[in-house]
Formats: sequence, structure tokens, C-alpha cells
Amino acid sequence: MQQLLAKCKLKSYTGTMKKKQNSNAPYPGKIRSTCPIACVLDILGDKWTLLVIRDLFLDKHRYGEFIQSPEQIPTNILADRLKRLESSGIIKKELYQVAPPRSEYYLTSKGADLGRVLEAMQQWAEHHLPGVISPEINPKLEIRD
Repeated sequence: MQQLLAKCKLKSYTGTMKKKQNSNAPYPGKIRSTCPIACVLDILGDKWTLLVIRDLFLDKHRYGEFIQSPEQIPTNILADRLKRLESSGIIKKELYQVAPPRSEYYLTSKGADLGRVLEAMQQWAEHHLPGVISPEINPKLEIRD
């Protein structure tokens, strides 16, 4: 852990924070740190994004399926998170109906790698948070790159 934290070198800014252009940034033009934890949090660090990824691991692919999750993500936030995850290369959007346009969402290989993160969070919660119930993850995850 010390080695990981040693890699977290925060960039110092003077005056107003300016966006630095970086073609490898999760969102083009938005990087605030070279710390890997900070960079991951820039993509996944809100209360909804990992729940959308969790639902993909639970074999949900359509907008209506995400909306039915017990956490009741607001539709505007769901639409935003799906766009952000797609632009980050974590999910892939595929049209399944033309009129009206309807899409399904699938994890990419990059997104599937987050399974270990969700598993670690699940194990931590089972150990420290009484009353949690762990969902069954789909063992035949469909990945689309």
C-alpha cells in the first residue's frame, strides 16, 4: 500500500485551477492528479457509477433494467453515467432497435476488469457492514469490445 500511495503525486496549481489537456485522461481535458486512485475516482467516484457497473455484472443491459434496480437511480443521472462510462471505454453501447432508437450496454474488457474492485468492495462490506446481502454475479459475463 505504501508503494501505491507513494505514486500519488498531486500536481500543484497556483491561482485558478486550469484543465490540462492529456489524451490519456479519462475525460479529455480533465486531469487533476497523477495519483492512480484520484484518476479512478474521477471516473467512478460518485454514488451511482459503480452501481451501474454492478448491474452490468448482474446481466442487466437495457435502460429499463437499470431503472428497476432497488437504489432507484434518477433517469437523468443514469443517462449521464452511461455516456461517461461509454466515453471512458468501460462500456459499449449497441443499438438493438432503430425506431425509436433503443440501446443495450455491455462491459468492455476494460470494464470487466472492474470486477475485482467490486469483489473487494463486496468482501469489505460483508466483513464490516452487518445485514448486507451479496448478489449472485453472472459467471458467463458477456464482454464486447
